[in-house]
Amino acid sequence: MKIVLEHISKRYPNRDKKVGGVFTAVDDFDLTIPDGKLIGLLGPSGCGKSTTLNMICGLEAPTEGKIWFGDTDVTNLTPELRGVGMVFQSYALYPHMTVRQNIMFPLENLKGPDKLSKDEMLRRVEEAARLVQIDELLDRKPNEMSGGQQQRVAIARALVKTPKVLLLDEPLSNLDARLRLTTREEIRRIQRETGITTIFVTHDQEEAMSICDEIVVMERGIIRQVGKPQYVYDEPDNLFVSKFLGTPPINVFEGRIERESLFIGTQEVLDVPGALDGPVSVGVRPEGFVPEPDGPLVCKLIAVERMGRDTSVVASHDAHDGVQMRAIVSSDARIDTKSDTVRFRIRPEKTRIFDAETGERIHFFGETMEEPAEVMAREARANAKPVAPQTGADA
Repeated sequence: MKIVLEHISKRYPNRDKKVGGVFTAVDDFDLTIPDGKLIGLLGPSGCGKSTTLNMICGLEAPTEGKIWFGDTDVTNLTPELRGVGMVFQSYALYPHMTVRQNIMFPLENLKGPDKLSKDEMLRRVEEAARLVQIDELLDRKPNEMSGGQQQRVAIARALVKTPKVLLLDEPLSNLDARLRLTTREEIRRIQRETGITTIFVTHDQEEAMSICDEIVVMERGIIRQVGKPQYVYDEPDNLFVSKFLGTPPINVFEGRIERESLFIGTQEVLDVPGALDGPVSVGVRPEGFVPEPDGPLVCKLIAVERMGRDTSVVASHDAHDGVQMRAIVSSDARIDTKSDTVRFRIRPEKTRIFDAETGERIHFFGETMEEPAEVMAREARANAKPVAPQTGADA
C-alpha cells in the first residue's frame, strides 16, 4: 500500500496561556512512501515522529494537509477503518490472557461482514505466531515470557488482521542491547516476508540505518533529509543530519575558507577547489583522519584505545566544538603514545563543509558525491555472490 502524506501539519494550542499562540509539532510534512517498503522516521525526542505516526494511524487528525492510502483519502477515517496494525513502545498485552488470546483479541472485535468464525480466527492466530516464531508459546501468559517474546506477541497481534500498513512506534526501546539486535533483525525478516508497507519510528540511528529501506531524518517537526541510510550518512544535506548520524559522531570544527584552502584554526588542512571564502563548520567523520608524522592538523593527544581491528585516538583541538575529538584509524597505524601531540591528514571524501550560519552543506570539487542510484549500484555489487572461475571442461 503506497502512502502519501500531502503537506500535513499538526498544531496544538500553547499550554502557556501567557504566551498564547500555537505549538507546531509537525510542519508541512510532505512524503510519499512506496508500496512494500520499510521506512524509518528518525530524529531526537520531540521532533514529531510519533505525532506523524499517530496521524497516519488516525489517532490524531492533521491540522492541515491530507493522508492517502493508495488512491483513498483517509484523512478523516477512524483508525479501525484504515486497515493499519500498530505496535507501541509499551507492549500493552493483557496479563490475564494467554498469548493465543492476546493475538486473537483484535479478531474477536470484528463485526458485520468482516466477522470471522472461531476456526478461521484460530488459523490466523497460529499463522501469525509462526511468522514471528512464537507458535510454541501460545498457551503462556505474558509474565512467563521474556521482553523479546512479548514484543513478538505484540507484532503478531498487529499482523493478525492482515493490515495494509504496519506502524511501529519505538518497539525496541524496552529491550536490552542483545535483544534489540535480534528483534530488529526479526522485524526486517517479517517485513520482507509479508511485503507490508511498514513505518518504523525510532531515535536510535543504528536501528534505522540497519533495517530501513529509506530513512526520514526529522528535526522540530520538519523533514531535514530523506534517502537510503548509507547515502544520507555519506552525503548529509546539513550540519544537523551529519551530527545526528554516526557512532562515534562526526567531529565538528570551526573553520574558514581562504583562496580555496580550508583552515581549521591556523592550520591549512585541505584544498577545497570551487569553495567560496568565509567562515564554515567542518565535519570530519572519525574514519576520515589519517595519522602522518607531517600531517597538517595538529591535535593534543589524550589517549589511544586499541579495539582489535581498529584503534581509537582520543584527542583535542582548540577549534573543535566539543571537549574531545575521536579518530578511528587502522590498528597498523603507528601512534607515538609518549608524545603530547598527534598529527593527521584529512581525507576529503570523509570531510563535509557547512555554512557557519545556516548549517547547510557547501560543496567543493574533489569530495565524494554519489547520487542515490550510484549508491544502489555499489550496494548491489557489494552484495552480489562471486562467480566461481571456470576450469577444465567448463572453461
